[in-house]
Amino acid sequence: MKLCHALALRAGDVISFIGAGGKTSALARLAHELAGDGARVLVTTTTRMGADERGLWGEVAFVYDRIENDKIIGITPEQLPTLIAEHRPDYTLIEADGSRRKPLKYPKAHEPVIPPETTLIVNVIGYGALGQPLDEAHVYNADALAQVCLVKPGIDVSADTIAAAAGVMTQPGARQVALLNAVPSTGSARTIAQRIARLTLERTSTLERVLIGAVQADDPIYTIERRCAALVLAAGLSRRMGRSKPLLPWGERTVLEQVIGQLRAGRVTDIRVITGAEQEAVRAVAASAGAEVTHNPNYATGEMLSSLHAGLRALPANVSATLVTLGDQPMIRASNVRKLLRAYAEGRGGIIAPSCNMKRGHPILIDRQYWDELLALPPGSAPRAVINRHTNDIAYVETDDSVLQDIDTPEAYAAALQRFGL
Repeated sequence: MKLCHALALRAGDVISFIGAGGKTSALARLAHELAGDGARVLVTTTTRMGADERGLWGEVAFVYDRIENDKIIGITPEQLPTLIAEHRPDYTLIEADGSRRKPLKYPKAHEPVIPPETTLIVNVIGYGALGQPLDEAHVYNADALAQVCLVKPGIDVSADTIAAAAGVMTQPGARQVALLNAVPSTGSARTIAQRIARLTLERTSTLERVLIGAVQADDPIYTIERRCAALVLAAGLSRRMGRSKPLLPWGERTVLEQVIGQLRAGRVTDIRVITGAEQEAVRAVAASAGAEVTHNPNYATGEMLSSLHAGLRALPANVSATLVTLGDQPMIRASNVRKLLRAYAEGRGGIIAPSCNMKRGHPILIDRQYWDELLALPPGSAPRAVINRHTNDIAYVETDDSVLQDIDTPEAYAAALQRFGL
């Protein structure tokens, strides 16, 4: 995946690169990708760079103040508006930080130097810092990072240490992304990197996404970790069942607890249950299982769409996608949930659907870019009306038949219990 695609750039973006572990390489990669697509690109710096780095830019416009002692001296933030007005770039890329060529950095009080015009901050983190000593020989401002992490200086850099550094952001109002760079493409490194990315997202609510890759590779971005929530639709009247389906026993749990448990085992941390009928009882079960709750006041007449609307409106702004999950689907498997999340992280589509025997099932993952269309659907519509409009952005993931099964009737419930030995 290209870096420019993984960053989800917007026309006119002013992008400040901070951090360590390949910052200049990432900036150069992005500049050449954009220029190769025909965009006008302006590159500058508000800090210092080695004079030998002047050769990185080729035909891309690179503006700085002067050369002094083999160092490129950058512009001041106050000069940036004039530069943008003169060059009229489609994108402006700024190296706004220094790290003395170390793979990990925690900024000092005067750092980084981010111009106020910045719309996107990219915090670069070198994966190679993992396992290295947390000292000044390997980490810029190591003592401060150790203090933040409540650890002793000199111990090995851990996933938690990297997450703490990756989550450092400034400039309110700018979109914020972390790039975990120089991750090996083989072995267990990707799995470890994904764990670091999830830790980073948990620690930093303003962070939009974490990119995992190696900017000098042919395909620089392997995966993108984003916040994915699950909406569990549990508001129905259960007319055909004759009693509340979410509250039915499922072994030592209820059906709803089983659904929530499988989502959590599938690595979904933000789970929201939409209540309607039996509101208080369903709310109590959801809360005991650690899920958030949103009530759908139109549950009796609005069908599934009104519950989906209520859930989408309740999700926080930092959630990138949601798994639309049925509350009467206790057969859901964590392994299938992980497959859907993996396909989304790999950029395979904005809608990720499980499929078995050429049939689409649930849960189905829907990127935020389609939420407004879902919210605009009139009463009586079904979410598939939006999904089917975007067939070119649907990625199907092959799963087992549990994604096709629910328990609408007493007979289906009894058969499901028997199948699972309950």
